[in-house]
Amino acid sequence: MKKKILKDVVFHNRNLRWEVDKKIEKFLKNKFINKIDRRAKYILIHFDDSSLMIHLGMSGKLRIQSKENNFFKKHDHAELIFSDEKIIYNDVRRFGSIHLTEHVENHRLIKDLGIEPLSKKFNKNYLFNICKNKNINIKKLIMDQKIVVGVGNIYASESLFLAGIYPKKFSKNLSLDDCQSLTDSIKKILRYAIRKGGTTLKDFYSADGSEGYFNLELNVYGRHMENCKNCNEEIIKITIGQRATFYCKKCQS
Repeated sequence: MKKKILKDVVFHNRNLRWEVDKKIEKFLKNKFINKIDRRAKYILIHFDDSSLMIHLGMSGKLRIQSKENNFFKKHDHAELIFSDEKIIYNDVRRFGSIHLTEHVENHRLIKDLGIEPLSKKFNKNYLFNICKNKNINIKKLIMDQKIVVGVGNIYASESLFLAGIYPKKFSKNLSLDDCQSLTDSIKKILRYAIRKGGTTLKDFYSADGSEGYFNLELNVYGRHMENCKNCNEEIIKITIGQRATFYCKKCQS
């Protein structure tokens, strides 16, 4: 595949979660892109001597449009310009960020992140070895980005339901079989979410600019006082770590 050249970078607003470095435009002008990948929630654009890290925060989005298209939306903060197209970074709340780094794995925002949940490393033995010494509830543990990345609040509730594990159960009390069930459930829920387009805010837009609102067919999350789909018991809502948590007392123990 032919390498893309990043012709130019334009910022309309540098005041994101952190102020964007002023050297980015000059440093990246006319650079070849070697590859684009991801680490946790960071989009990584790799060049020969550096990497651009983009985090979308809570409301950030990227859209692709023709280079000649001058259509501009409110909260368009940055443009990555190529020969025929441009990628526009839009962020209403400005909780996202853009960084330039020479050694991406050593960057302060990435170096302490946990393993990827869909990797082979995230397995029953990995989780059990962490859980056995932790005196915290299992929901907080699986949402700790230093242990495993990408298990957000919705996915944590849904995975624990699928695994049949009570969200407030102490991590040290999980058996190896529990850890097998939970790692399998997390992978299953995340893969299902990817197929469905994920769960996101109602103001989601696809990369082509079209509106879209994707939502999972949830078993427990947001279903407080509704009946469990498995046993017909009422779904309970509690708060763990200042986050809403939903579970079925009959199906989860």
